[in-house]
Amino acid sequence: MADVEDLTALSNTLVQAQPDFFRELLKEALREVMETEVSALTGATHGERSEARLNQRNGYRSRALETRMGTVNLEIPRLRKGSYYPSFLAPRRRWEKAFVNVVSEAYVLGVSTRKVEDLMEAMGAQGVKRSEVSRMAQVLDREVDLFRNRHLGKKAHPYVWLDAIHIKTRDHGRVVSKAVLIAIGVTETGERQVLGIEVAQKEMASSWSHFLEGLVTRGLRGVQLVISDAHAGLRAAIPRVMNGCTWQRCSVHFLRNVLSVIPRKAQQLASASIRHIFHQASIEDAKQALGRAVELLEPKWPRAAELLLEAEEDVLAYMHFPEAHWRQLKSTNPLERLNKEIRRRTDVVGIFPTDASILRLVGMLMVEHSDEWEVGRRYFSLASMAKVTGADQVPPRALERL
Repeated sequence: MADVEDLTALSNTLVQAQPDFFRELLKEALREVMETEVSALTGATHGERSEARLNQRNGYRSRALETRMGTVNLEIPRLRKGSYYPSFLAPRRRWEKAFVNVVSEAYVLGVSTRKVEDLMEAMGAQGVKRSEVSRMAQVLDREVDLFRNRHLGKKAHPYVWLDAIHIKTRDHGRVVSKAVLIAIGVTETGERQVLGIEVAQKEMASSWSHFLEGLVTRGLRGVQLVISDAHAGLRAAIPRVMNGCTWQRCSVHFLRNVLSVIPRKAQQLASASIRHIFHQASIEDAKQALGRAVELLEPKWPRAAELLLEAEEDVLAYMHFPEAHWRQLKSTNPLERLNKEIRRRTDVVGIFPTDASILRLVGMLMVEHSDEWEVGRRYFSLASMAKVTGADQVPPRALERL
């Protein structure tokens, strides 16, 4: 489990990234606290008929609560006899900071509801039942589930990047490494999107197939190019589920694969000759450069030359698409930058207690990035995407309306 400083840093990062979400989450949690406290005072839950009832509800009164996440508009229950004042308002406590820490630890890091209950009672929310705590935990899960299961829309996604990162978690008492499968894509009008995430036991063909089938079910269509590394399971799943699209083998991973069969002292020369292939202005020039690299490597390192020849079509597939897209299409670097951010956040946790806790944290990060991409500039211009989709045959005025 992360120490207090790491947990606080994670809490602050999450709040800054998603203030609206955490404000609504706080509002829902405070509503649950008030409902529980009023039920204890009246002797019955809202709308319940009970002989043990001690008091009646009498509507609500509004109260604005200022927090570091912004203003939270509370609806405080009123009573027919006497009055009710929420415990978290009297005396004034540092509720919001404690609340965010509880949310981060319990719902992001996945600790037990028993610990959440203890923490909330320590903050002054007396009488909170475990069922209420569980309902508050479900708020975040619902947000992540809605994002993961949303329909991908009516637009085609010509480009899709696939990759997996491995995260340690506890499984039946043992610490194991599980694969978090991630997909991002670019729409036919150039917007970048997070398409999906899923936790799998391993990077097997069956796991990737199930993941890709889920994307298709949710509306993924029009895929022309898939960019990934050459992992055997992923490589087998792509044509099985997305038959008819072109596969681009990540040039960065490929270079590492080739250099792994060459002695370290010769890797600099080999690396320069291979990198030169990807700097060419046309696919014809690139193939000629690849031929020269094969001639250079074959006398001393025939296995490296063989790998180059075998991968020729796959590592140069990106050159069949608009040149303006080549830099992003030739590798999984656009996804690697996202993976780096995930690793930075998950390293704070270390070993996750459950698969669900992984999805909570990674899912929130994906929501964050997807929101940023949605309001940001296009990843590829409309004009360049028109060359991929065939919309360049559409009159310019019509293209502007896309």
